[in-house]
Amino acid sequence: MATWRKPEKLKSRKRIERVFREGKSFSVFPYKIVFLLAGTPVPGAAPLQAGFGASSRNFKKAVDRNRIKRLGREAYRLQKGPLLEQLTQKGHSLAVFFVFIGKELPDYPTVTAKIGVALQKLQKETA
Repeated sequence: MATWRKPEKLKSRKRIERVFREGKSFSVFPYKIVFLLAGTPVPGAAPLQAGFGASSRNFKKAVDRNRIKRLGREAYRLQKGPLLEQLTQKGHSLAVFFVFIGKELPDYPTVTAKIGVALQKLQKETA
Protein backbone atom coordinates (compact mmCIF):
# COMPACT_ATOMS: atom_id res chain seq x y z
CA MET A 1 0.00 0.00 0.00
CA ALA A 2 1.46 3.33 -1.08
CA THR A 3 1.23 6.12 1.45
CA TRP A 4 2.50 9.67 1.59
CA ARG A 5 3.57 10.41 5.15
CA LYS A 6 4.59 13.76 6.62
CA PRO A 7 8.40 13.28 6.29
CA GLU A 8 7.87 12.69 2.55
CA LYS A 9 6.19 16.08 2.06
CA LEU A 10 8.36 18.95 0.89
CA LYS A 11 7.24 21.66 3.30
CA SER A 12 10.37 23.40 4.55
CA ARG A 13 10.53 26.87 3.02
CA LYS A 14 14.36 26.77 3.09
CA ARG A 15 14.45 23.42 1.28
CA ILE A 16 11.87 24.54 -1.32
CA GLU A 17 13.85 27.73 -2.00
CA ARG A 18 17.02 25.65 -2.35
CA VAL A 19 15.30 23.32 -4.84
CA PHE A 20 14.26 26.27 -7.01
CA ARG A 21 17.61 28.05 -6.65
CA GLU A 22 20.03 25.13 -7.14
CA GLY A 23 17.92 22.41 -8.73
CA LYS A 24 17.46 21.28 -12.31
CA SER A 25 14.15 21.32 -14.13
CA PHE A 26 12.29 19.82 -17.06
CA SER A 27 8.75 19.99 -18.38
CA VAL A 28 6.14 17.34 -19.02
CA PHE A 29 3.21 19.50 -20.03
CA PRO A 30 1.12 20.50 -18.05
CA TYR A 31 3.79 20.16 -15.32
CA LYS A 32 7.15 21.79 -14.75
CA ILE A 33 9.27 19.60 -12.51
CA VAL A 34 12.08 21.13 -10.45
CA PHE A 35 14.31 18.72 -8.54
CA LEU A 36 17.45 18.66 -6.43
CA LEU A 37 19.46 15.47 -5.98
CA ALA A 38 21.60 15.23 -2.85
CA GLY A 39 24.16 12.61 -1.94
CA THR A 40 22.83 11.71 1.49
CA PRO A 41 19.33 12.10 2.92
CA VAL A 42 18.64 15.13 5.12
CA PRO A 43 18.33 14.00 8.77
CA GLY A 44 14.68 13.56 9.71
CA ALA A 45 13.54 13.68 6.09
CA ALA A 46 12.62 10.85 3.76
CA PRO A 47 14.90 10.01 0.79
CA LEU A 48 12.19 11.32 -1.53
CA GLN A 49 10.29 14.52 -0.77
CA ALA A 50 7.70 16.07 -3.05
CA GLY A 51 5.66 19.24 -3.21
CA PHE A 52 2.89 20.44 -5.52
CA GLY A 53 1.84 23.89 -6.66
CA ALA A 54 -0.63 25.60 -8.97
CA SER A 55 -0.55 29.25 -10.01
CA SER A 56 -3.14 31.66 -8.68
CA ARG A 57 -2.59 33.65 -11.87
CA ASN A 58 -4.11 30.87 -13.97
CA PHE A 59 -6.60 29.60 -11.37
CA LYS A 60 -8.24 32.39 -9.41
CA LYS A 61 -10.34 30.09 -7.24
CA ALA A 62 -8.59 28.28 -4.41
CA VAL A 63 -10.97 25.36 -4.98
CA ASP A 64 -9.47 24.82 -8.44
CA ARG A 65 -5.86 25.12 -7.23
CA ASN A 66 -6.53 22.69 -4.40
CA ARG A 67 -8.14 20.18 -6.78
CA ILE A 68 -5.15 20.31 -9.13
CA LYS A 69 -2.73 19.74 -6.25
CA ARG A 70 -4.90 16.94 -4.83
CA LEU A 71 -5.01 15.12 -8.19
CA GLY A 72 -1.25 15.46 -8.55
CA ARG A 73 -0.54 14.19 -5.03
CA GLU A 74 -2.73 11.13 -5.55
CA ALA A 75 -1.14 10.26 -8.90
CA TYR A 76 2.31 10.72 -7.33
CA ARG A 77 1.47 8.62 -4.27
CA LEU A 78 0.42 5.67 -6.40
CA GLN A 79 3.42 5.78 -8.75
CA LYS A 80 6.40 6.84 -6.61
CA GLY A 81 7.44 3.29 -5.60
CA PRO A 82 10.14 2.50 -8.20
CA LEU A 83 11.83 5.90 -7.80
CA LEU A 84 11.81 5.64 -4.00
CA GLU A 85 13.27 2.13 -4.18
CA GLN A 86 16.06 3.31 -6.51
CA LEU A 87 16.96 6.23 -4.23
CA THR A 88 16.97 4.01 -1.15
CA GLN A 89 19.30 1.49 -2.80
CA LYS A 90 21.76 4.19 -3.88
CA GLY A 91 21.56 6.13 -0.61
CA HIS A 92 20.58 9.36 -2.36
CA SER A 93 18.06 12.02 -1.43
CA LEU A 94 15.74 13.77 -3.88
CA ALA A 95 13.54 16.81 -3.38
CA VAL A 96 11.09 17.39 -6.22
CA PHE A 97 8.46 20.06 -6.81
CA PHE A 98 5.67 19.69 -9.38
CA VAL A 99 4.36 23.03 -10.65
CA PHE A 100 1.16 22.89 -12.70
CA ILE A 101 1.62 25.27 -15.65
CA GLY A 102 -1.46 24.39 -17.72
CA LYS A 103 -4.30 26.85 -18.20
CA GLU A 104 -7.28 24.49 -17.85
CA LEU A 105 -8.44 22.14 -15.12
CA PRO A 106 -7.03 18.67 -15.85
CA ASP A 107 -8.80 15.33 -15.49
CA TYR A 108 -7.37 12.54 -13.37
CA PRO A 109 -6.24 10.21 -16.22
CA THR A 110 -4.21 13.04 -17.79
CA VAL A 111 -2.57 13.92 -14.47
CA THR A 112 -1.79 10.25 -13.76
CA ALA A 113 -0.17 9.78 -17.16
CA LYS A 114 1.93 12.95 -16.96
CA ILE A 115 3.10 12.37 -13.38
CA GLY A 116 4.06 8.82 -14.43
CA VAL A 117 6.15 10.15 -17.33
CA ALA A 118 7.78 12.71 -15.02
CA LEU A 119 8.66 10.06 -12.42
CA GLN A 120 10.24 7.86 -15.11
CA LYS A 121 12.31 10.84 -16.28
CA LEU A 122 13.40 11.47 -12.69
CA GLN A 123 14.45 7.82 -12.41
CA LYS A 124 16.69 8.23 -15.47
CA GLU A 125 18.13 11.48 -14.10
CA THR A 126 19.03 9.89 -10.75
CA ALA A 127 20.37 6.63 -12.21
